[in-house]
Amino acid sequence: MNQRYYSLDVFRGATVCLMILVNNPGTWAHIYGPLKHAPWHGCTPTDLVFPFFLFAVGNALAFVMPRLEGISKQQAAGKIVKRGTLIFLIGLLLNWFPFVKWEDDSLIMKSFSNLRILGVLQRIGIAYLFAALSVYFLKGRKAFYLATLLLLGYWVITAFCGVPDATGFIDPYSLEGFWGTHLDRALLGSDHLYKGEGVPFDPEGLASTIPAIAQVIFGYMVGSYIQQKGKSDAMVANLFVAGMIMLLAGMAWGLEFPINKKIWTSSYVLYTTGLATLILATMIQLIEFRGLKGPLTRFFDVFGKNPLFIFVMSALIPKSLALIRIPHGLNEQGKMTYTSPLGWFYETVCAPVSAKPENGSLLYALIFIGFMWSLAWYMDHRKWYVKV
Repeated sequence: MNQRYYSLDVFRGATVCLMILVNNPGTWAHIYGPLKHAPWHGCTPTDLVFPFFLFAVGNALAFVMPRLEGISKQQAAGKIVKRGTLIFLIGLLLNWFPFVKWEDDSLIMKSFSNLRILGVLQRIGIAYLFAALSVYFLKGRKAFYLATLLLLGYWVITAFCGVPDATGFIDPYSLEGFWGTHLDRALLGSDHLYKGEGVPFDPEGLASTIPAIAQVIFGYMVGSYIQQKGKSDAMVANLFVAGMIMLLAGMAWGLEFPINKKIWTSSYVLYTTGLATLILATMIQLIEFRGLKGPLTRFFDVFGKNPLFIFVMSALIPKSLALIRIPHGLNEQGKMTYTSPLGWFYETVCAPVSAKPENGSLLYALIFIGFMWSLAWYMDHRKWYVKV
């Protein structure tokens, strides 16, 4: 039964919108707490956004899989590998873009020697590739068993392969004790890793992508169940039960294997998948059964029509405008400093609106979302849909 679910489009669009919101504050120095990631263990609303998107990727896969079943295995596998690889490469190029940077008063080429290899799109590409191949060749229950095995195996490896610190103490769930940190440094090199934690460590690392694959598979299982059962009260009720079970299981597991986005723990997968399932079930109940559609659902739906393209553009536009330099006064050494057009907009228009700097930073993010929505709306109005 292949019914159209508007609520899935709204869920996906809302997730993309929130991704843009948390990635584009006016200034990283002033952000409200819920719009920050947890420092290490724990989960803030911002920590829900990326796993929700992977969950949505799995949902969408459930509606694409029947088309892959109609072609040969070689063709289907080729399409999956091609799409996963393309998403990965787009992410890699996005890290490198705009390929040049200002050094003193000259534009020079950015070196590949310190290019970050991994990232959000790269994780999406890898997780999609392996999850799609798994559900295509293993089918229903076997794919679920594989996802469960991935989560359990990841827990065991993480718990028993911790790296000791200088004193010999081992905390396998710490940044330096986590085995994935050292795997990434060994395979990719420290120069190619994210440095946001103050040391070479990638929150989208190779090891922590293993449970992310399971997250896409679980999203597929939920999407497949919705598709098979059709629009019924029993389907929604069962989604609520499944979501609550996963949520509670994730919280319980978190007592031993802490909920942590940056190393994407197995408890984090269950916890966020449970929340995503509950929210999606609520949306289906409200939108599909009670017909609660309005400006808010239409706002998010537009983002869901070109999700990956809009997300990429939300990074490309600031990166491109950053090459335009606007004089910003002299520093203490008497040297001219510069800002970008978006930096000028924030400082001139957004920051002065409130004495509390978090308000100006949030205002900038909301205005930027409005601009991206206008682009998404125009593309939808013209029926321009970019498929990867």
